[in-house]
Amino acid sequence: MGQSMTMKKSRYSDRRRSVRIMGRVLFGWGRISTGHYERISADYDNGISLYSQESLAEIQSFIGAQNALSRLGEKDNDLADFLGHIDTKINLLLKKVSGEKTILDSLTMQNVSLSGGGLAFLANEKVEKGSYVECHVVLLPEYSHAYSVGKVVNCMPVAGENDKSCFRVSMEYSLIMEEDREKIIQHNFRQQSLSLRNKRQ
Repeated sequence: MGQSMTMKKSRYSDRRRSVRIMGRVLFGWGRISTGHYERISADYDNGISLYSQESLAEIQSFIGAQNALSRLGEKDNDLADFLGHIDTKINLLLKKVSGEKTILDSLTMQNVSLSGGGLAFLANEKVEKGSYVECHVVLLPEYSHAYSVGKVVNCMPVAGENDKSCFRVSMEYSLIMEEDREKIIQHNFRQQSLSLRNKRQ
């Protein structure tokens, strides 16, 4: 009886993870070395959050501010708009002072195929199968951030916008916080429901 229940839960979990949608999100990615992957993987196995990496501090701050502004906008749109402009100006000033490229510079609005098991995106360069990439997905409109590291399982040339050649890169998550996986799954279900509702109307 217990084994049967466990198998049913496992199949249900697999079905939830396999739900995939193509959606517009803020997205950024980058290659990481096998050595870097092994270091953060060892930390993760020892209970250290993926978000403890120093390089993720800025994007966490940005997402936190955008999320707060989004919630504030539901109550006071003018105040949220004003504070949003101030936040943008501060970020621009900090960028000018530091002059360094950050993760935020890599974020662009694009179509990404998302599921609880992995994702696929378009890149303007070939990415070797078996290599590791880190990905930042900012789910909209809630400004919810999900960070993951994955192994590239496929990279196929495709026709991009304006007939520019690019590559469709598919990766499976190797490292992802379970709460981030759940964010993606819940986002996919919400988008599916919205799509069905719009079709009925």
